[in-house]
Amino acid sequence: MTRKQIVLGAYFPGVNHDTVWSDPASGSHIDFSSFEHWARSAERGKLDLLFLAEGLRLRTRGEEIFDQDVVGRPDTFTVLASLAALTDHIGLAGTINSTYNEPYELARKFATLDVLSGGRAAWNVVTSSDADTGENFRRGGYLGHHQRYERAGETLAAVRALWDSWGSDAVVADPESGAFLRDGHVGDFAVSGNQFDIAGRFTVPRSPQGHPVILQAGESPAGRDFAAAHSDAIFSRYQKFDEARAFYDDVKARVAKAGRNPDEVRILPSAAVVLGDTEAEARERHAEIHDRQVDPFTAIVLAEMVWNRDLSGVDPDGPVPDLDPVTDGPKWIRGRAPLTQDAHATAKTWREIGEAENLSLRGVVKKVFDRAVFVGTPQTVADEIDRYVQADACDGFIVGSHVSPSGLDEFVDRVVPILQERGVFRGEYAGGTLRENLGLASPSRFGERSAAVAS
Repeated sequence: MTRKQIVLGAYFPGVNHDTVWSDPASGSHIDFSSFEHWARSAERGKLDLLFLAEGLRLRTRGEEIFDQDVVGRPDTFTVLASLAALTDHIGLAGTINSTYNEPYELARKFATLDVLSGGRAAWNVVTSSDADTGENFRRGGYLGHHQRYERAGETLAAVRALWDSWGSDAVVADPESGAFLRDGHVGDFAVSGNQFDIAGRFTVPRSPQGHPVILQAGESPAGRDFAAAHSDAIFSRYQKFDEARAFYDDVKARVAKAGRNPDEVRILPSAAVVLGDTEAEARERHAEIHDRQVDPFTAIVLAEMVWNRDLSGVDPDGPVPDLDPVTDGPKWIRGRAPLTQDAHATAKTWREIGEAENLSLRGVVKKVFDRAVFVGTPQTVADEIDRYVQADACDGFIVGSHVSPSGLDEFVDRVVPILQERGVFRGEYAGGTLRENLGLASPSRFGERSAAVAS
C-alpha cells in the first residue's frame, strides 16, 4: 500500500508565551538575520513552507506593554519578499487579516509575492472581532462573528476574481518583443456583494501556480465550514491523537459537503518538538523548557486571559482562584485572541483539574498550555509523526520551537533524515511551485467558484 507523504512547515516563534527569552540561544525577532537563518534551515530540510504569524496591535496587560511578548513586528510582505530572494523552493506563507484589508490591495500584494517567488506564496486568511485592533484602521469598530466570515468569504471571492482576471488563456506573448498582448479584456474585474462594489483592471499577471495557496484555521462550526469551502490547507490546534483524528474526519466531511475533493485539502496541526538522546533525557529537557515557558508571572498572565481581571495579588503556587471571571467589562489583556468563548466554564474546569490532581494555579496552567506534542528521541518522534499521518489524524505538521532562530535546526538535522529514509518525506523538492510540492490541483477552476461565491 502506498504510504502518505508528510507535509511539514515551520512557523517563526515569538507571538505568544512559548518563546523562552532567557535561553542563551534566543535571538532577535526583528533582525533580518533571524528570519534568514530560519528560512535557510527550513529549506535545507526540504520543508514545504514557512509561516509568519502576525499581530496588528501590540499586546498589553492593563495599559502596559506585555514585556514577555514581541514588541514590534516587521511587515509580513516585506519579510517574505526578502526571503523569496534568498530561497528557491520553500513556500512563503503570510497571515493577513481579511477584516481590515481591501481586496485589491490583498490581491496585488499576494500576486506580486507569488510572481517574484516563482509561485511560492500562500495566504493564511484570518478574521478579527477585536475592537481594539479595529481602532488602528479607518473603518474602526469591529464585526460580529457571522459578519466576519461573510466579509472573509466575499474578500476571498473578490481576490480570486482579480487573480483570475489574468487567466492562463487570456494572455499571449509576442514572440518578437516578449510583450504581453491582450486577448479579450485582460485584468478587467467587477465584483459586487454585501461588502464590496468594486470594478477596474488588475495589474499583476498570473503566477506559475495560478493562485497563492490559501490557508485557514477554522475552529467554530462557522469557521470550519469557511475553511472547508475555501482553503487548500487548514491549521489545527488539536494535537492529541484522538482529538486530531476527530477534527480531521469532521473537516474532511465538511470539505466533501462543500462539493470539493477532501484529498485536495491538507490538515496541519502545530507541533513543538523536544528531542533527547534518550527518552529520559527528552522528558527532562521538556520539563525544564516548559517550566521556563510558564514561569510564575506568565502563569498569572495566562490566567488573567480567562478571568479578564488583574490577578497580580493571586499566589501562582496556590490554588486556582475562587473568583468569577469578568465578562462584561473592558479587556484586561489586549492584542491576543481570546482563550475561551465561555470564561465561567473554563474557570470551573481549571478548578476541577487543580482539585483532582492537587495542582497549583501554575501547575494547572502548565498542564493546559503544554504545547510539546512530540517528546523523545529522534526515532520515536519520527515514529509518532508518521503514525499521525498514516492513520489520518492529520496530513503533516507546522513545527515550531521555544527559541529563535536556531530552534528548527535540531529537527531538520535529526528527525527529517529518518522520515526521508522511510520514504514518507521528500529527499528533494519535486516541483517548482508550492502547489506542486503540496500535491494540490491547479486552481483554474476557482474562477467559476469565486464568481459563484460572490453572487
